[in-house]
Amino acid sequence: MKYRLLSNEELVILEEDLKQFLIVNHVYKEEWAAMNKDNPEMAQKLIVLFSDEVLQIVYEKVKFLEFRSPESCFIFHCKPDQIELVSMQRKSPNSPIDFSTPESIHEALVKFPNEIRFLQSEKIYSDVREKEIHQMLEQGCLNSTASFWDSIQEVVKFQSKS
Repeated sequence: MKYRLLSNEELVILEEDLKQFLIVNHVYKEEWAAMNKDNPEMAQKLIVLFSDEVLQIVYEKVKFLEFRSPESCFIFHCKPDQIELVSMQRKSPNSPIDFSTPESIHEALVKFPNEIRFLQSEKIYSDVREKEIHQMLEQGCLNSTASFWDSIQEVVKFQSKS
C-alpha cells in the first residue's frame, strides 16, 4: 500500500468510481460479489489499488496545506519541485494570541502584529511529493487556500518593511 486504505464512508461516497475501476480491471458485478465471498484477500488487494489510485489523484491536486495550533500556524505552498513555508508563532508564551481558527488569526494580525514572529523557508522534497503531502495530512495538516497563502505573504512583506 502506497498511502492508506480508504474508509468505508469514503468508499460509499466513491462507489460509482469503484465500480468503474473494477470494470476497467475486468471485474464485473457478479465476479465482485463472488470474489468478496470466496476470495476476500483478492478483493482487499483491489480496494488497496483503488485507494492508492484515488489518493494519488487527490494529492497531485494539493497546492496548499496548513497546520494550526493555539501557539502557531504553518502554511505550506506545495509546488511541483519544492515546498515553501510561512509560519506565524507567538513571540512570548504568555501572549494572548491564538492561531487555532481563521477568526483568531485575523484578530492576532490586527491587534497584536508586533507579538508575532514570522518565518519563511523552502525545501526540496526529500521523498516523492505526494508521499510527503500524505505524511503531512496524516500528521494533522489540512487543505488550505491560495487566498490564505497570498494574504499571509502580504503580511510578511508588510512586516519586513516596518
